[in-house]
Amino acid sequence: MQGTWQQLERAVSRREFLGRGGVGIGSAALGMLLNEDLLANRQRPLDPLEAKAPPFATRAKHVIYLHMTGAPSQLDLFDYKPTLQQYDGQLCPKELIEGERFAFLKKDPKLLGTRFKFAKQGQCGAEISELLPHLSRLADDISIVRSLHTEEFNHGPAQVFMMTGFARQGRPSLGSWLSYGLGSESRDLPAYVVLVTGLIPGGGTSLWGSGFLPTVYQGVQLRAKGDPVLFVSNPAGIDREARGRIVSDIGRLNQLQLEQVGDPEIMTRIASYELAYRMQSSVPELMEIQGEPKHVHEMYGTEPGKASFANNCLLARRLVERGVRFVQLYDQGWDHHRGLPGGLRRKCDEVDKPISALLVDLKRRGLLNETLVIFGGEFGRTPMLQGDGGEHAGRDHHKDAFSMWIAGGGIKPGVTVGKTDELGYHIVEDPLHINDLHATILHLMGIDHSRLTYKFQGRKYRLTDVAGTVVEKLLA
Repeated sequence: MQGTWQQLERAVSRREFLGRGGVGIGSAALGMLLNEDLLANRQRPLDPLEAKAPPFATRAKHVIYLHMTGAPSQLDLFDYKPTLQQYDGQLCPKELIEGERFAFLKKDPKLLGTRFKFAKQGQCGAEISELLPHLSRLADDISIVRSLHTEEFNHGPAQVFMMTGFARQGRPSLGSWLSYGLGSESRDLPAYVVLVTGLIPGGGTSLWGSGFLPTVYQGVQLRAKGDPVLFVSNPAGIDREARGRIVSDIGRLNQLQLEQVGDPEIMTRIASYELAYRMQSSVPELMEIQGEPKHVHEMYGTEPGKASFANNCLLARRLVERGVRFVQLYDQGWDHHRGLPGGLRRKCDEVDKPISALLVDLKRRGLLNETLVIFGGEFGRTPMLQGDGGEHAGRDHHKDAFSMWIAGGGIKPGVTVGKTDELGYHIVEDPLHINDLHATILHLMGIDHSRLTYKFQGRKYRLTDVAGTVVEKLLA
């Protein structure tokens, strides 16, 4: 049987094509026929998720993205400002905020210094908060970026922008672009897996959606209760052998329709049914973390049988071990408009140990060299006080300067890139836009961000749109 893409290339004439499929189906298939991207000169596999070699040599093969939903305060974790401490409690200079937009800050706010101690860590001397004692011991393994900026200052749009490079829903997410460009090394698990602690983020499931890419590239959410993947279990009265016959028969029918109309969603349907059948065995085995050695559970702080961020970190390691391309962890509860001193401490207590365990575990197993680990939120927090002081103090959203860290394959460890002013308000050195972050991630995965494109509604789209520069200072 010829490959799907070869079938499309020998498709019938335009008139016959539109006559058979109707304008809707014809338009979808025609988009596939005209699509050009960095892999256009390669033979297309029947399986759209078959692993593809990156266009240029690279070490990184997988991504684990740790998104702290709500945006952690960089000024209390990674960007210490002695001058801000000196002016703590004083009115913010008017020229600093004149004409600026904020989500909740009122007129004439006061400055707010951190309530936590910072210390230089490792040989690199990176200053990290006392709230992250486990991560601090790994300072020489991570690279901190202190000069990120975005265009959105409300959570939902900012989350969508962070994950898709565009502030409105409908564009493919980072994980979808990577699945499209590189496929997956796993035959029995999705290429793109999502694990959520707490509520779904404000940006919704579009944060791991495939947008206008075929839906085979969207993220698949694993759940802690019930079926890990919805509808993966057999219906009542249907055993695995019968399910296999059904999947095989439906696959043949879908293949006949694919040969007639070339709709890429039919190819997605075939691949999804077959993957769901294979996942009936692979997913339960993946989720059985109780089989891990006792010292591993102690290192992560896991509680088998319960939903927790620690469990998700351990699952992330197990997923990349099994060849999953992109694993995304969302953790709710980082939006500290008030109660920041206690709230931030509680959240750091929840994530510091398992994240550090994840880095150590990946390194011990030889996986860190080929896995990018990314930590951050959708924007930063202001150096100005929101609400009352003391334990009720909080910080508003800040889009113009915030911090993240990256570790793993191809990253230069122990470096700090970028600098903010003495109050942590404006970037004064090496500003990095979200497009630059995306361009760098794709580069580390072996892809030129300007060539990973998909033609939709008459023009080529890419994750970085018309912008994006690889951050050379982060590269090993």
